[in-house]
Amino acid sequence: MPAKPIMVKPRMPHPALPGADWADCFELQVPTSDFTAMAAARMILDHFPLWVRALLRLRDAVTGVFGLKSSEYRAPDGPEMVGFFPVVSKSDNQVVLGFDDKHLDFRVVIDVRDDGEGRRLVDATTLVKRNILLGKIYLAVITPFHRLILETMLTDFGRRVS
Repeated sequence: MPAKPIMVKPRMPHPALPGADWADCFELQVPTSDFTAMAAARMILDHFPLWVRALLRLRDAVTGVFGLKSSEYRAPDGPEMVGFFPVVSKSDNQVVLGFDDKHLDFRVVIDVRDDGEGRRLVDATTLVKRNILLGKIYLAVITPFHRLILETMLTDFGRRVS
């Protein structure tokens, strides 16, 4: 049976978004594999379940009223994307995804490393810097959904690599 992700304390301040004032981190232990952080990010974030896609459409409809970027937003000649997240930086062991918007700045950091016991650890850290009151309200509303979605997607990833 594949392992379930566990919530762990995120590293703060985090170099991917030093001004972040909110963060969470889920860690998943999987059998050793040679996948990179970018491969893990693609396996986690390129395959949204149907119920998550429905929630994203609802989110886009509501946040569009406030002029916020939708999950469909793509900058012309923009950066490489994973799911609907622009790649900020990448290495074999870490990929940083995210964007800045008027209400909040957002990063997802996927780290992969060996645990020294023949397994691989995959961490998914979410970092947020809330810029205005709307960012604080938005984050308060989506946090339970965010955590459920991330836990579900990491569990699915664990099944596929086990």
